[in-house]
Amino acid sequence: MINSQDFAKRLQKILDFYSISATAFSDKLNFNRSTISHLLSGRNKPSLEFILKVLHEFPEVELYWLVNGKGSFPATASNIEKAISPLAEENFKTQKELPLFAPSKAELAVNSTKSEIDRIVIFFKDGSFQSYE
Repeated sequence: MINSQDFAKRLQKILDFYSISATAFSDKLNFNRSTISHLLSGRNKPSLEFILKVLHEFPEVELYWLVNGKGSFPATASNIEKAISPLAEENFKTQKELPLFAPSKAELAVNSTKSEIDRIVIFFKDGSFQSYE
C-alpha cells in the first residue's frame, strides 16, 4: 500500500530534480493542478493513470522507487538500459544502419546516364510552354 506522505516526498524530489513547478508538472502530465496539489500535500493517493504518465514523461523515474521508495532516483544508466525492450533495440539498430542522405531515384537516374541536359521545357496549365536551352 502506498503511504501518501512518503509518495508526496518522492513526487517533490522529481519536481526538484527537473527544476519545475507543480503547475508545469501538471501541464506536462495533462492532469488538473488540484490533483497535483492534493498528491503533494499527501491528501490523495496516486491513480494508476498518474503513475504511468509520470513514468512515461520522466524516464529517469523508476516504478518501484516511485511507488515503494525502494531503488534509486534518478535511475542509473544500467537500469535505464535494462528497461529498453528488445524490439526498441532492434528498431534502433535498423535506423542506425540507414544512410543520413540516401540518393533519390531521380538523382540515380541522372547520374547513371552521364549525359548533358540539352533543354528544359515547362508546360503550363493554360496550354502554353516555355523552353530553356
